[in-house]
Order: sequence, then structure tokens, then C-alpha cells
Amino acid sequence: MRTTLTLDDDVAVQLERLRRARNANLKDVVNDALRRGLRDMSAPSKGRQPFRTHASPMGKPLVNLDNVAETLAQLEGEGFK
Repeated sequence: MRTTLTLDDDVAVQLERLRRARNANLKDVVNDALRRGLRDMSAPSKGRQPFRTHASPMGKPLVNLDNVAETLAQLEGEGFK
């Protein structure tokens, strides 16, 4: 099939580098890149493992955390109230 494509500059540069490195023609490099990309895009996505956090006991708090203003006053001193 014959078609016209407009390539972004960064894609054109990468294709040209590959073409030179492989000493191949542009048609073969583009077709290979498209085949690989289409294969990757059509493959089922890999399932991700859920991220889990683990709790660690920290012991009893040194101050009462029920009243934030009182806790801050105790920790920072009365001047910050």
C-alpha cells in the first residue's frame, strides 16, 4: 500500500538514525517500527500489583492529639498560640 505520512521532527530523526545504523532503506525501518509498535499496542496490558503499605506500631503518643491547638501549644510553647 502506498500512502503519505507526516512525521514529527523527533520521529523523523530517530528513523533516520536507525536507517543509517542498519544500513537499510526508510521503508523497511518504518515498517519494522510500525509492526513492533502495533504488536505492543495490541498486546493485553500487564496487570499491576496493588501498592500496599504496612502499618508499624509507634507506641502511645506523648501528647493528647484530640485537641490540635492544645497539642501545638504544648509542643511549640505558649508563644505560638
